[in-house]
Amino acid sequence: MSRTHHDQHRKALVFRDLHTGAEPFVVPNPWDAGTARILADLGFAALATTGAGLAHSLGRPDGANRLTREEILGNAQSIVTATHLPVTADLESGFGDTPEEIAETIRLAAHAGLVGGSVEDSTGRADDPVRPLEEAVERVAAAVAAARELDFPFTVTARAENFFQGRPDLDDTIRRLQAYQEAGADVLYAPALPDADAIRAVCSAVDRPVNVLMGGPLPLSVTDLAKLGVRRISVGSAMSRAAFGALYRAAREIRDHGTFTFGADALPYAEVNAMLASAGPDAPESEPTP
Repeated sequence: MSRTHHDQHRKALVFRDLHTGAEPFVVPNPWDAGTARILADLGFAALATTGAGLAHSLGRPDGANRLTREEILGNAQSIVTATHLPVTADLESGFGDTPEEIAETIRLAAHAGLVGGSVEDSTGRADDPVRPLEEAVERVAAAVAAARELDFPFTVTARAENFFQGRPDLDDTIRRLQAYQEAGADVLYAPALPDADAIRAVCSAVDRPVNVLMGGPLPLSVTDLAKLGVRRISVGSAMSRAAFGALYRAAREIRDHGTFTFGADALPYAEVNAMLASAGPDAPESEPTP
């Protein structure tokens, strides 16, 4: 086993085991190598990519077919190589219409150095945004089969997109997650669940770790989510949008008032340099943050 492959195997085991820890863990979402290094310096245990964050950084809106598989995996690889942390990726709907294409996406994700990835059941069609259940299950099963052929434990996350696509059907969301569990998914994820009751209902209805999306209006802490049964917490594009918000407010201040007080909230130049130097892949590993 090569040093690179040995390292990927180690990261895969670390990432898998995080899902069975005593407390839920937060997997924040960098959108490039620099933000990945800052998050690593802060002590997070793992990272997840964000398709929306990448799209926005490239000057595009988020949405179906806005990014290619090559762009998603190229960005993921830059994040993988930036730190010593395990990385899972937002693989959107798998970049293909057939189960075979979904399987190929998983293989390419592994080749890029990833130790996990999510596949969603959205279609990209405004008139019919969520795939029929049988079709969605076949795609999850194909992703799982491809992952099991690898020689390390690639973590497959299956996403039920109902609430994210404007279909607030909790019963169908649970039915889908249970079917994805039966298809072999390692982690289950329904982004945009509306409240604590819905999160509790999802967690109690399945036997696999559940990822919950935070960074929006829900006033729930890591401790609160643990009590609901959540095992993993991600923030999607919330951090990248927070950065855009800081840029927007700074630019508005300059344009509207001709002042530059925004600089008081900026990280000092030397501090950014130090973080980027200390969090590289060859730097000593820090204690992880939940």
